[in-house]
Amino acid sequence: MEKGDKCLAVVRVRGTVNVRRDISDTLRMLHLVRNCHATLIDNRPSYLNMLHKVHNYVTWGEVSKEVIALLLRERGRLRGNRKITDEYARKIGFESVDDLAEAIHSLKVEFHKLPEIKPVFRLHPPSGGYDGSIKKSYKSGGVVGYRGEDINDLLKRMI
Repeated sequence: MEKGDKCLAVVRVRGTVNVRRDISDTLRMLHLVRNCHATLIDNRPSYLNMLHKVHNYVTWGEVSKEVIALLLRERGRLRGNRKITDEYARKIGFESVDDLAEAIHSLKVEFHKLPEIKPVFRLHPPSGGYDGSIKKSYKSGGVVGYRGEDINDLLKRMI
């Protein structure tokens, strides 16, 4: 399978009511079953096509390794709702959570394929609220759709 060259963060910003079944299935494949859930993927064509299908329900962009490390430390969970620690990182072959974040950012490992890890981050709604309507695209003053590097600011407000 083809691999992408950038790490993307995807955040679901709209709820679960009145969602078409095909869109609901695609969101489930991305592990985004509830509002304010986020996940990390790469930009291979199959993922980009999935994002294109659900673009009215999610926002995404290129995430920095500092924000990945912050997500892993603060909101990342293992089975049993245990936090991700440096001990877990050493157990799977990394020196610390920061090294794990670097590996995820450089696409050496896929986030959802790590052992015992929950493939989704459960985030809070953003402090100060969303910057616009959740029904409009980011380019036209809303929230949904591609936002590039600005995803880092949104994720920091949601942690």
